[in-house]
Amino acid sequence: KSLMYNDEGAWNVLMSRLVDTVILYLQAQIQAGCQCVQVFDSWAGCLCPADYQRYVLPHVRRLIQAVEPLAPVINFLNGNPALLGLQRQAGGQVMGTDWRSDLGEAWRAFGHDVAIQGNLDPVSIYADLPVLKQRVEDVLASAEGRAGHIFNLGHGVMPDMNPDHVKAVVDFVHELGRRT
Repeated sequence: KSLMYNDEGAWNVLMSRLVDTVILYLQAQIQAGCQCVQVFDSWAGCLCPADYQRYVLPHVRRLIQAVEPLAPVINFLNGNPALLGLQRQAGGQVMGTDWRSDLGEAWRAFGHDVAIQGNLDPVSIYADLPVLKQRVEDVLASAEGRAGHIFNLGHGVMPDMNPDHVKAVVDFVHELGRRT
């Protein structure tokens, strides 16, 4: 943030070079057979909407626009539901959201012409299985059976998580998802 605020020119040069590199990398992944890519911005949650719009949105938009013609793009922002509208402006066919966003509110912000990936709090994996099952059920209920929901952890699996609990999440999604 210090660089962003104090030397916007250097910030933009850095972001441009990073975006150029990531575009080449994602294009190579797609050429190698990748059918979908995800832009995973774990830093966006540190920004207010005005800062995201000024310093990040143009760069993410350019990245997504360069890759979208080749494969679907999942655009994931971590940690800031206030950015949902700007996230949509950046592009992507799928909007990824973490557990801090209500799925209904996310769909209202994104519109119903995109899919949403999310949004179980990954810390739920540490819970006992009955609690974990309820948490999975709560996410599925909040999706309200909408087409285009991709169940996902809101940020990922930690190395010390019990793999049996991770597998249980998959089983719960299959079991409970059939009901909705």
